[in-house]
Amino acid sequence: MTFEVEQKFPIADRAALEARLVSLGARLGVAHEERDVYHTHPARDFGRTDEALRIRAREQESFLTYKGPKIDSTTKTRREIDLPLPVGDTPRWRELLLALGFQPLIEVRKQRQKATLTWEGSPIELSLDEVRGVGTFLELELIADEACLEQARARIASLAQALQLTQSERRSYLELLICSPGAQSPKR
Repeated sequence: MTFEVEQKFPIADRAALEARLVSLGARLGVAHEERDVYHTHPARDFGRTDEALRIRAREQESFLTYKGPKIDSTTKTRREIDLPLPVGDTPRWRELLLALGFQPLIEVRKQRQKATLTWEGSPIELSLDEVRGVGTFLELELIADEACLEQARARIASLAQALQLTQSERRSYLELLICSPGAQSPKR
C-alpha cells in the first residue's frame, strides 16, 4: 500500500519562494487550472472520518481520487487512490456517483504550477497553488510505501526548512474553503 506524504505551506511572497526554488534546482512548469469537485458519501460523514472523494479535471485529463484519513499529527500523510478517467467520460462518472447516492459538496478551483526537485536523493513533487477563495500555497509531496514513511517525512521537513517554510497547514483546500465565508456548492 502506498501513501501520499505531503506538507502544505501558505505563501506570502511568491516571487521570493520561486527564487529559492530555482536556486535549489527546481524548474517550474506552466501553470494550469484544476477543478476538484468533492462528493459526500450517502452513508458516511467524510468530514468526521477525515476522508475525501473527488473528481479532478485539468486540461484534457480527469481523475477519480479517494483520500483516506490522515495518519499522523504533523503532515498530511494518507492513503490515496488516484484513478485516471477515460477522456470524455467524466460526466458519466458524475452520473454514476449520483446514482450511487454521492452528492457534489463543493468545487475547489486553483491555478497550479508544478515542479520536481531532487532532495536528499528523492524526487519531491512541488505544487505552487493559487486557490480561489483561499490563497497561495506550496505543497511538497512524496509517494512512499509504509516502510519508508518516516524517511519521506524527514525529507519533506528538511526541504521545508531549506525553503524557510515554517507554518505548515494540515487542512485540505476543501476544509479551508468550507471554513471560508461564502463557501459555494459546485455548479453542475
